[in-house]
Amino acid sequence: MSPAPELVASLEQASLVGDQQERLRAEMLSFANDQPDALLRTCEAGHFTGSALVVDAARSRSLLMLHTKAGLWLQPGGHADGEADLAAVAWREATEETGIHDLAVVRPAIDLDIHAFRPRVGEPHRHLDVRYLVLAPPGAEIDGNDESEDLRWVSLDEMSEYGVDEGLIRLARRGLALAQAVE
Repeated sequence: MSPAPELVASLEQASLVGDQQERLRAEMLSFANDQPDALLRTCEAGHFTGSALVVDAARSRSLLMLHTKAGLWLQPGGHADGEADLAAVAWREATEETGIHDLAVVRPAIDLDIHAFRPRVGEPHRHLDVRYLVLAPPGAEIDGNDESEDLRWVSLDEMSEYGVDEGLIRLARRGLALAQAVE
């Protein structure tokens, strides 16, 4: 079975920087070709997710959520659940998890990450995360759901105070720089 064309296209079109990101692209393309169920969370080898770096209207801060299941500060995002358009997944998850209306997803993806997701309850599993810049409108009001215990706008300099991993710092650094150039 061949991988979903939208999934392959999103990986091929991703705007990436550096050899590490190119290696992740190659690994994700290979995974998509080898795993016919790569878009489903039932895929035991891992599965694709879409994440959003939600940036405020001033383009100076991004939104972190204290993830209920993981107990960690993360960017909004979630499982593809069969959806091959990972930008749509990132937008859907950001909208649901932040409650912000009129979010705008910027294509193509700006970062890739493969990591083990370790929920407080349940088995750890592998996420192949395709990450997008998502812009919040002026006056955006946060109204989280049960997937987060807290939501906060955080500057890049404040990120380390929240114990985020290097992958999220990399995403925020790149996303905030790109957000400055978006009209």
